[in-house]
Amino acid sequence: MKKGIYLLPNLFTTGNLLCGFSSVIASINGRYVQAAVIILIAVVLDCLDGKVARLTNSSSAFGVEYDSLADLLSFGMAPGLLLYAWTLRLFGPFGWLAAFLFVICGALRLARFNVQAMSIQRSIFVGLPIPAAAGTIASAVLLMQQLYGDFDGIDPERLLSIVLAVYVLALLMVSSFKYRSFKQLRLRRVRPLPLFVGVGLVFLLIGFMPALALFLLFCVYALSGPVEALMRRKKPKEEIVTAEP
Repeated sequence: MKKGIYLLPNLFTTGNLLCGFSSVIASINGRYVQAAVIILIAVVLDCLDGKVARLTNSSSAFGVEYDSLADLLSFGMAPGLLLYAWTLRLFGPFGWLAAFLFVICGALRLARFNVQAMSIQRSIFVGLPIPAAAGTIASAVLLMQQLYGDFDGIDPERLLSIVLAVYVLALLMVSSFKYRSFKQLRLRRVRPLPLFVGVGLVFLLIGFMPALALFLLFCVYALSGPVEALMRRKKPKEEIVTAEP
């Protein structure tokens, strides 16, 4: 049973690795929507392997390293290749550099996470997690394909915004912004009515416009780190002003 328990989370990690490899093959063959969907499936599997490891108390150093290697393929190489084959190749060296910067920043993010895994709080992440960055890209591909189909009808300025967004995501991964991990979320402290309404609206939006809903969810999470950092900086100033006679 002990070996089986340790095998269970690693099976999810293997599924994550398989999704990364399948996404790379799909991008090479020009099936960009399929590649994006597979990346989103890998995001789900990555969440499940950590959850299963914590529930079964089967976390190990081997599992952490194996998970990081799978994440580098599924959320680093696969999105980078998808980006380049999908649109960044149109920008020559600037597009190639953007795709490579996303991959290298993702690798640095994973390396920093492994080093800091035992020294930081479990409730936060330092820097944007690489699965969230990959999910933002995959959902953007699905949304753009749904809105425009091919790129013949897209303005060059909008294509340029994609390049800038890739640079922003890469820099957020290696930033010092703190993101909530939701690993120690206590539902007892959450008000049930607002939670019920919020979850209902999210499911409603996913049902009618799944690509837009996923893109908005990932974008909100990606921006939550800088927004909370600005709010923490403004808070002491407001307290000082109110303390003055």
